[in-house]
Amino acid sequence: MNYAFGMPDRPRRRALLTLLWVSALTAALPAFAQQLPTYPQQKTGPDITGDDSLTWHGITLYGVIDIGLQYETHGAPFSDYRPAASGNIVQKDSRGSVFGATPSNMGQSRVGLQGNEPLYQDWTAVFQVETFFNPQSGDIADSLKSLVVNNGKSLAKQSNGLDGSSAGQAFQTAFAGLKSERFGAITFGRQVALLSEGTIKYDPNHDAVAFGLLGASKTYAGGGSSEDNRLDASLKYSVSVEDLVHVGALYKFNQSTGGANTAFQADIGVEHAGASVDAYYSKVKDAISAASLSAAQVAGLPALGYSESNSLAATISDNRTFALMGRYQLEPLEFFAGYENIEYSNPSTPLPAGYTDIGGYVLAFVTNDAYVNDKIVQVYWTGARYSVIPTLELTAAYYGYHQNAYGTAKNTGCSTSQNSACSGSFEAFSFDLDYHFNKHFDAYLGAMYSGVHDGVASGYLSTTNIDPTIGVRYKF
Repeated sequence: MNYAFGMPDRPRRRALLTLLWVSALTAALPAFAQQLPTYPQQKTGPDITGDDSLTWHGITLYGVIDIGLQYETHGAPFSDYRPAASGNIVQKDSRGSVFGATPSNMGQSRVGLQGNEPLYQDWTAVFQVETFFNPQSGDIADSLKSLVVNNGKSLAKQSNGLDGSSAGQAFQTAFAGLKSERFGAITFGRQVALLSEGTIKYDPNHDAVAFGLLGASKTYAGGGSSEDNRLDASLKYSVSVEDLVHVGALYKFNQSTGGANTAFQADIGVEHAGASVDAYYSKVKDAISAASLSAAQVAGLPALGYSESNSLAATISDNRTFALMGRYQLEPLEFFAGYENIEYSNPSTPLPAGYTDIGGYVLAFVTNDAYVNDKIVQVYWTGARYSVIPTLELTAAYYGYHQNAYGTAKNTGCSTSQNSACSGSFEAFSFDLDYHFNKHFDAYLGAMYSGVHDGVASGYLSTTNIDPTIGVRYKF
């Protein structure tokens, strides 16, 4: 693990000067590089085509390796297992300066295979499998393990740990199906949720972890739970009509080893004259939000027969989400905006303690009554991307959310930091640049400020964070 935490003034200044010096060097590089077309920051699959693709008999090998250096003004020691390693936005355990290597700042490091086999007329058989990894540690991405290693520790002693859909599985994506240009595509397996596809498409930073709320916290891509931005045992259908109107639907089957018992999502969108707008609906039953165990819970594990090495606590809810997202391209500018309304309620079918979550982790302690009053979170963002030259893009973005007061008794209607059920808000601003040397290699530089207020800030050790980040990414 490579990080410095709670550095004295001199090493802290040295770290900042090093980061600024490397940043200045990277900013100067465009003058020496060949000008080539720009490429998207993140894709759900491979985007290298033509002679540069690694395709054999319809099967393509692809991958992304993304690694950089980051300084956080208020963070926790970096994790070897969490896909982002750092918090990026301010987290409950954020408390001191941190500097070190961080992976997947622009997009998740991965390796995968994608297949496309012609069958009959315009029908083809398709499949995709991919594995997420952390290049700074060599570990398979595992958000839930980043929580387990903090079991029994106080916030002041925890390393960075956050819930997510990456739980050490061999494959983060694994599906197969059929595709037709006329009739659409139908696929089954572990897949990216429709809402998650929307945040990638309509986030100014395309879910870049280091520079946006939607990437740093997959909660909103998952319709209220970060475990649900990818769904096991899901059936997905999508079709486009004359490249103007497109619709999609997804259903996650019951009793699968996933982050919820069932889920349904729908999407309808329109694209015309440089504009694109999509509306989404998501309903997830028994959504899981996992957390590390307290010291008292760890002490109670032997009596329950559970092992500390794979046990977690969790809050269970039924989540319903409505979202509207759009973008408009007016060369050399592209504008983005989005809104989500997420409603959390107590689960209609409570989950029992001992339930097996994704990755084989056990929920030893389960809370099914956290939302006597519904919790409503309104998420909003906007931003713009500017192509300075064909190979250099600048992105500026704003993100925020507001939660209602959903507490009971003395917390009814509260708007202070006395309790996490009080009303409160979050805000973040980011600016970053991305320079593409060619279609395989790019370098990036940027920073994001984030802050929490009132009920959202309850229990936080610090309430703000800034994360200047520099890095490189190689795609094949």
